[in-house]
Amino acid sequence: MSDLTKTPRRQGGAHAAGNGGNGSAGPAPAVDPRLLVREEGLRGYLTEFGRKVRGGELGSLPVLIGLVVIAVVFQSQNGNFLSASSLANIAVYSAGLGIMAVGIVFVLILGEIDLSVSSVAGVGAAVWAVLAVNGGLNDWLAIVLALLSGLAIGLLHGFFFAKVGVPAFVVTLAGFLAWSGFQIWLLGSEGTINVPSGSVVEDLTGYFFADKAAAYGLALAAVLAYGGSLLREGRRRRAAGLLGRPAGEIVLRTAFVAVLCFAVAYVLNEPAGARGLPLALVIFLGVLVLADFVARRTTFGRQVFAVGGSSEAARRAGINVDRVRITVFGISGMLGAFGGLFIASLQSGASKSLGGGNTLMLVIAAAVIGGTSLFGGRGKVWSALLGMIVIQSIQQGLNMLGMASEIQYMITGAVLLAAVVIDSVSRRTQKDAGRA
Repeated sequence: MSDLTKTPRRQGGAHAAGNGGNGSAGPAPAVDPRLLVREEGLRGYLTEFGRKVRGGELGSLPVLIGLVVIAVVFQSQNGNFLSASSLANIAVYSAGLGIMAVGIVFVLILGEIDLSVSSVAGVGAAVWAVLAVNGGLNDWLAIVLALLSGLAIGLLHGFFFAKVGVPAFVVTLAGFLAWSGFQIWLLGSEGTINVPSGSVVEDLTGYFFADKAAAYGLALAAVLAYGGSLLREGRRRRAAGLLGRPAGEIVLRTAFVAVLCFAVAYVLNEPAGARGLPLALVIFLGVLVLADFVARRTTFGRQVFAVGGSSEAARRAGINVDRVRITVFGISGMLGAFGGLFIASLQSGASKSLGGGNTLMLVIAAAVIGGTSLFGGRGKVWSALLGMIVIQSIQQGLNMLGMASEIQYMITGAVLLAAVVIDSVSRRTQKDAGRA
């Protein structure tokens, strides 16, 4: 009996010692030091940044450093690399492939791969050309039907993968071959259907907003949207009893984005020979914003990350895994067809070769280089933008230096390998640090 009474007395003494002698109060709860970062100012942020890097949480840091290096190297070799025409070319050529890469980002987050996206792009362009150009159908209706064709193809791939159990690699590889043949069949013996002058598809990459207010207005809208999102996030965290971003941090972050956006708007507008804001960039950014909202702010988006992290755990949590998988491949197919229209606009026609060559590799590379993991469960929609800018910046710079295409392929391949290596090392580091 005496032994049983000693233990609670020792526990009570410990409680009293831990609370200044007040035995009625419980032990002081442990405080996560990461929650104190914002209270320590700049020093706290530097400490937190170092902790994340050591723990393998690199985020978009490698690709941002890469972009700075690319800009400095090519600008030093050719003073026109950061000119208005050069930046406009990078933006226009990034749009179509970048939109396709957005769909690939969703598939990669799911932990799968879609090898058919380039042939689906060819089918989308062929459907539009046959209906609008040869058939005389309304341009907008033909575009909608082209997108629906891509959606249907993606859903079909998702069905065989999710319901039948065929690996996504095999399903989409078969789709790559089959839809390439279907594309050739649709275009017929001529093999190419030219984009008519004045069509909507021609304007996708050929139209520029000459009014300077367009570029500056888009920059202002982007800054307001970003600052507003930080404020809303802070209110939600405080309402949940969590530490929110201080006002100073919000101001600094918003100011940085403002400088970047208005600098780009200035370059696109002001120098001699500048054509203004490309419509392709506006559409690309619109797709990114919508896809980012779906990925981060909807139940479906959270389910995609859950399935990519562990499909069995997601199933046990009540998520309809099959539906998520089928929907994701449908999104990839639809965005693939949409990207095909941009490629047709750039090439001034829908041809048998559209979507061929290195299109598929560039799309997948953009998603991976931008920071989306090949191992599933981790990535951001904005990876498509960052990765495609890296790829197109390299190609633009090498073209301006007169480098051969084979050199471009080798450099792009090396960058892709570096991105995968960084992702693999980052995951291993996080696992060793207990954060994976």
